[in-house]
Amino acid sequence: MKRRQKLLMLAGALGLVLARTSYAADPTAFALVTKGNEYVGVQSKDKILHIESDKSMGTLVPTVWYVDYYDPDAVMKRVEVKFGAGQELEVSHPVRPFEMPAKDEEVFDRTRLKVDSDQALKLAAAEPLLKPLTLRAAKLTLTGSDAGPVWKVELWSAKLSDPTEEANVGTVTLSAVDGNIVRADVHPGKAN
Repeated sequence: MKRRQKLLMLAGALGLVLARTSYAADPTAFALVTKGNEYVGVQSKDKILHIESDKSMGTLVPTVWYVDYYDPDAVMKRVEVKFGAGQELEVSHPVRPFEMPAKDEEVFDRTRLKVDSDQALKLAAAEPLLKPLTLRAAKLTLTGSDAGPVWKVELWSAKLSDPTEEANVGTVTLSAVDGNIVRADVHPGKAN
């Protein structure tokens, strides 16, 4: 009887482990762009203006993302699809004070974007000054710059004095075309 209970418990635990690992990983930003194409008009498909995540919680990988597409028919020329855990949450035409309407020439050339959000996060976390820290959270933004399209990866780590607290340890900016670091504005001393 005890042996049977142990076998049942072992089988149950194994089932939980297998069920947990069978979930798909959180989708990357570019996968969400493709998914977001289902929620925007034909005139906006793949016309990316901006991608941004919220600060991640409980993991280094963000789960809430905002993908902005160019929409020539909208007042501000943009349509935004909000995702949470890979699912569409909201589609809107945001009006942001003090922001000019988007222009067609601001659309990223999708064929040039080679570095996805997961790669950008990995490259930023590998920054030598951040190696000794326990990174806890990240916020990623794909935006245009003089250097072309770039990922800005803002990172938080556990504080050394109190590991339950977090400290913003800086931002790593890297090319979305080739992954080269454009700027590393990191401050590991803030984790003290």
